[in-house]
Amino acid sequence: MNRNGINPKIRDLAQKLLSLESPAKNLSDANIFAALMVSEKLRRPLSTLAGTAGFRSLLMRALTLAKREAPGLDGVQVKEDGSLEGLNGEETEAGTVLIAHLVGLLETFIGEPLTLRLLNEIWPKLSGVDTNSEGKESI
Repeated sequence: MNRNGINPKIRDLAQKLLSLESPAKNLSDANIFAALMVSEKLRRPLSTLAGTAGFRSLLMRALTLAKREAPGLDGVQVKEDGSLEGLNGEETEAGTVLIAHLVGLLETFIGEPLTLRLLNEIWPKLSGVDTNSEGKESI
């Protein structure tokens, strides 16, 4: 992730995660539903790793960063248990931006190899993804 936004490879990864969770294509509600599903699927292992408060803090920071790029997230809040509340389909890119920031922060804190391993455990169809900006082989 760079200071001017989201690393394009992280954004692509977020879109892949959303497409794996999306029940339908080309619907803003599907994008939002998928973002909720991705967040929920990440919540259990990350809460085990960092505790509920740790995951909640990570998601709150991702949401704060995402709100700068997607004003449609202004009404969204992270509940005490780390789940999202108030996410709606008004802005189609909101889900992608939020998940991209969440994955980007995760990569910053635990590194690319562990992030990709975690994502591949949750979404086995995702294997072979590369997020590093130098284009080096990953996993």
